[in-house]
Amino acid sequence: MLKEFAISIIQTLRRRGFLAYLAGGCVRDLLLKREPSDFDVATSATPSQVMEIFPDTYAVGVQFGVVLVPLPEHGRTSVDEGALPKSRAIEVATFRSDLGYSDGRRPDEVRFSLDPQEDVARRDFTINGMMLDPATGEVLDFVGGRRDIEAGIVRTIGDPELRFAEDKLRMLRAVRFAARFEYVIETQTLAAIQRLAHEILMVSRERIRDELTKMLTEGHGRRAFLLLDESGLLKEVLPEITAMKGVQQPPEFHPEGDVFVHTLLLLENLPRPCPPTLAWGALLHDVGKPATFRVAPDRIRFDDHVDVGVKIAEEICGRLRFSNHDTDQVLALIDNHMRFGHVTRMKESTLKKFLRLPGFDQHLALHRADSLASHGNLSTYELIGRKLAEIPPEKIRPVALVTGDDLIAAGYEPGPRFREILEAVEEAQLDGRLLSRDMALEFVMQQFPQ
Repeated sequence: MLKEFAISIIQTLRRRGFLAYLAGGCVRDLLLKREPSDFDVATSATPSQVMEIFPDTYAVGVQFGVVLVPLPEHGRTSVDEGALPKSRAIEVATFRSDLGYSDGRRPDEVRFSLDPQEDVARRDFTINGMMLDPATGEVLDFVGGRRDIEAGIVRTIGDPELRFAEDKLRMLRAVRFAARFEYVIETQTLAAIQRLAHEILMVSRERIRDELTKMLTEGHGRRAFLLLDESGLLKEVLPEITAMKGVQQPPEFHPEGDVFVHTLLLLENLPRPCPPTLAWGALLHDVGKPATFRVAPDRIRFDDHVDVGVKIAEEICGRLRFSNHDTDQVLALIDNHMRFGHVTRMKESTLKKFLRLPGFDQHLALHRADSLASHGNLSTYELIGRKLAEIPPEKIRPVALVTGDDLIAAGYEPGPRFREILEAVEEAQLDGRLLSRDMALEFVMQQFPQ
């Protein structure tokens, strides 16, 4: 439906006498026989002319020639501009040339144009620099984008240093596209990234986070992080991951190699699609190991690496402006990933509490990927799968047999002791020792006399 709507916008613009084409990443994806996630239109019409033709248009970047045309069911009466996802609108951009980039992100000034070739010249990579006439199927390729697609190359349009000076984030985007499509970064483009990598922190932390999240969740995380390392970007954006290189592990548990090798192998085993919090939890699950490495008489050890890792990951999440909700889940994944080694020795109550961790499916997915990236033994993963199938949800999260009101009615004074009593009752209930309210009250009287 999105493609059809984009084509209808092009048809409308052309009926009014303007040039209009599909442009950018959607053209690349169509040539690769992939389904684009969004569609962009480039046109000779100015923003004011576009807004006159499409009254519901959102003026999201008029000064840069960009407006959004929402799908008919997502007009102004049903959604506000800030809540409109890109997948529910078409971005319509006026042909333009950009004049100066003082902040390394946005043009200081734009000049609207009637020439599509002039518009393409200011875009980032050749594979993203093509336009498509949906009526004829003709591809306007002024920069050799089709040639680079066929050769599997990510190359900037024009001088790479100039393209990266215009928007530093393009250095990360080059890595992401090369990983996603299993392309190589063209020699001069890669060399420019290596020279300019130290400037990446001029980009907002949120934009860096979002680009890294895409690398981690698009299914090619290992290749992406190898390219980040090769390009020099990794030590700038995530020096804590670079620190994993060369940190050896006990071969009896980690025959695959050092912490860096293990972590990148783990990324290959994440599910697709992969929730962002799981991807980040996977990347950071062993981030505490470099700081806790020691060689003991018996073997290599990482004492307290989980606690240290949680603190380091908390700093990273804060630095990259993660939401509180996402930070909590990433830290929980790190904090609990070693508990799987104790599953066979857990009491029934402890196991049930473990199984009801928020987002436990992510904890289990991390354990599976962690195992496959090291010893390859999935027996614990399979055991938990059986437990989840065998234990009814109401047994994992049972209704409380005794409440605080029950304790007050029984003559207990409210206070800190209540929590201790209620937790003891719940543990006995989860272990199967208490089956009714009467049994629970009797247990309280015996274990916690007034």
